[in-house]
Amino acid sequence: MSFLKKLFGGGNAVPAPQADAVAYKDFRITPSPLKEGDGFRIAALIEAEVAGETKSHQLVRADVIRDRDDAIEASLRKARQMIDEQGVRLFG
Repeated sequence: MSFLKKLFGGGNAVPAPQADAVAYKDFRITPSPLKEGDGFRIAALIEAEVAGETKSHQLVRADVIRDRDDAIEASLRKARQMIDEQGVRLFG
């Protein structure tokens, strides 16, 4: 069972202090890598106004990066990629 917990995150990830939000197209990305073991899991909050309502999507990836600043940059990169590929469908 502990193998499955490690594989699927089983509550071991701890939120690290959030970085500043970044505007990208009509979206707002707040990188928030999760402290996990000796590294940080890629994670970000993606938000946008859709039909007058604020919508959000929590991005969490399996990738773990040792350095927090590198994890912030990777989180921003991955969020931008998702926005480019899916746009507002992220919220559907």
